[in-house]
Amino acid sequence: MKIFYKIIITITLLLAMAYWANAQGKTTIDPAMKTSTAKMAEFMDMRFGMFIHWGPVSLRGTEIGWSRGHEVAQEDYDNLYKEFNPVLFNANAWVKAAKDAGMKYLTITSKHHDGFCLWPSAYTDYDIMSSPYKKDIVGALANACKKQGIKFCIYFTILDWHDKNYPIHNDGKGLYKDGNMDAFRTTMKNQLKELVTKYDPYMLWFDGGWEEPWTDEMGADTYTYLKGLKKDLIVNNRLGKEIAGVEGKNINHSKMIGDYDTPEQQVGKLNLEFPWESCITICNQWAWKPNDKLKSSKDCLHTLIKTASGNGNLLFNVGPMPDGRIEQRQIDRLKLMGDWLKKYGESIYETKGGPYTPNDTYSATRKGNKLFVHLFETDKKEILLPLLPEVKLLKASLMNGANVQFREMDGQYHFTLPATLPDAVSNVLVLELDKNSQTIPIINTGINKK
Repeated sequence: MKIFYKIIITITLLLAMAYWANAQGKTTIDPAMKTSTAKMAEFMDMRFGMFIHWGPVSLRGTEIGWSRGHEVAQEDYDNLYKEFNPVLFNANAWVKAAKDAGMKYLTITSKHHDGFCLWPSAYTDYDIMSSPYKKDIVGALANACKKQGIKFCIYFTILDWHDKNYPIHNDGKGLYKDGNMDAFRTTMKNQLKELVTKYDPYMLWFDGGWEEPWTDEMGADTYTYLKGLKKDLIVNNRLGKEIAGVEGKNINHSKMIGDYDTPEQQVGKLNLEFPWESCITICNQWAWKPNDKLKSSKDCLHTLIKTASGNGNLLFNVGPMPDGRIEQRQIDRLKLMGDWLKKYGESIYETKGGPYTPNDTYSATRKGNKLFVHLFETDKKEILLPLLPEVKLLKASLMNGANVQFREMDGQYHFTLPATLPDAVSNVLVLELDKNSQTIPIINTGINKK
């Protein structure tokens, strides 16, 4: 009997150990912990947000994080904070620029891959309080967003090439011999707790999980930890390895650790099933660069429209200067987008993408019994669209313009446009239907290009 009991106890211990090991290695999230469908719908209805990449590296005008040890010598880069004194930083002015652009949320790089923290952290001396400026950037932005009705969000890097506990110290070019991921993850959780409890962000935007020291298991554990701090916190998908960003890459959304996908520097493809947000720069570089090429007003507007038409959000990036100001030319370009949205915002906010897939001539959004066709060319006298299946088109008109005559022929609608269109950059053809536009299946017209 003693042998029997020993066998039973041994089997029980082995099963318990196996269960514990499996629990430690989980890459899936408890469905009860996931962000609600209603909260994600609220986020996606916003369609347009501001991304801000900023830190001491602006003193050199090179890329944040990535130029460390490359364009800027590592020792020089790591000591830039001693000169960082953005005396003209005005959180209210930044948030006003976002609001005037028609943006609904704002995301600040609280810590990029270089490890410098824009808030006073109890877990490092490499932060804003060690700079000559000595003021809480993250806190100021959180307060300004709350005051102006903009959702406040925080970017936070996973990898940290400055932290000696993180095994890699410079864009994969070298290793810290005494790296300790357990200690690193403890610091990371402590800093995330600071950010969530002090600033109450609407969303956390992670980055840098692609390097080898980080695993999907660590990502799932971090997601669960964050949900314990704030149940309705939205979290992007870069806590895990399954992310978009490479043209043509096959994405398995079921393997993503987070709430939505994040294609980078490209407009995502039309997807009505899984939420996504394209992060794209207003210039070429994420961080400020002197005389960096600024995208044209046409490119900016068409990027926003094609993103909404694909059923995604646009997180549009600006890079402030070393003194704390956003370049006036960037503010002016954003203001132009905001002015357009004041006239045509009904066709962007709280809409769904499709049913026409975006192409270089037109794209579409929809809401209720209205279909908004975005016209990217202003010199056309006629626009042809595929017929909508099992739908009666009741009326066509230009938003902020006249009614438009149309006829059905050869499987297409033929719309006769006026000689002069209301907008010099991008116009909206409004189609009123006899049924809910969201019941119409996807109609492939081409692939949206950058």
